[in-house]
Amino acid sequence: MNARSEDLDRSGPSSPQPATSSAEAGTGSRPGAPPTPDVAAAVFGSRVSLAERYVALLAATGISHGLIGPREAPRLWDRHVLNCAVVHPLFATGARVADLGSGAGLPGIPLAIVRPDLRLTLVEPLQRRTTWLTAAVEELGLANVVVHRGRAESLWGAPRFGHVTARAVARIGELARIGLPLLEAGGSLHALKGTSAPTELTEDADQLRALNASRWSVASFGAGVVTPETLVVTVDVGSAVTPGRRVGGSARPAPRGRRSPTSSGRRRP
Repeated sequence: MNARSEDLDRSGPSSPQPATSSAEAGTGSRPGAPPTPDVAAAVFGSRVSLAERYVALLAATGISHGLIGPREAPRLWDRHVLNCAVVHPLFATGARVADLGSGAGLPGIPLAIVRPDLRLTLVEPLQRRTTWLTAAVEELGLANVVVHRGRAESLWGAPRFGHVTARAVARIGELARIGLPLLEAGGSLHALKGTSAPTELTEDADQLRALNASRWSVASFGAGVVTPETLVVTVDVGSAVTPGRRVGGSARPAPRGRRSPTSSGRRRP
């Protein structure tokens, strides 16, 4: 799980519910769920059984409700769950983290499992996905996770986060536009990306400058755990970013007149 860093200048029923009980999902052997690789225990430690239950949920209702493609079942561990979990060293102890466009809970749920000290908010605009996410969080007993139905912009003006993360949501420039205003001063955006990450980061550098980002870089995680390794683009801010900051010659104002954001799920102190 060593990181290599390079500075670059600045996916059924109308109310989906996980259909398995804790005992059924906890075995990791439900039809369709891949076997648990040996490296999973090295990553998740004593919480590997919880990760197995999550993989079983993805392989069952996650697929049947369209959150994960059926062809992904054999590679749920390496391509999805471990791929996300290995980036956990990026997050400060006890930090508040927003997972934008969470979908099936990636990367937020693997991070919440491997790092119970983190406080995760899974941000997702689609009701069928948030219904599934809320049921999954309850099924897994993740007291450190809240599910928020809405777009990232609906949280502009709410208490800020130490970290924002996302996986396969948008180009880094657009992700920064909606994500950086959620960060507190000194916070970081971490975007899990594919092999085009360095090129995309270079191409979107002007947008990052316009948003007053202080530094950005790309790093790889998961050596010896996942192949290929997980690439993460990190964008840091020195001071808090104002929502609707001018980017590329046009201003996108912060949303007005919206009702207060609604959250579902449970958070316990």
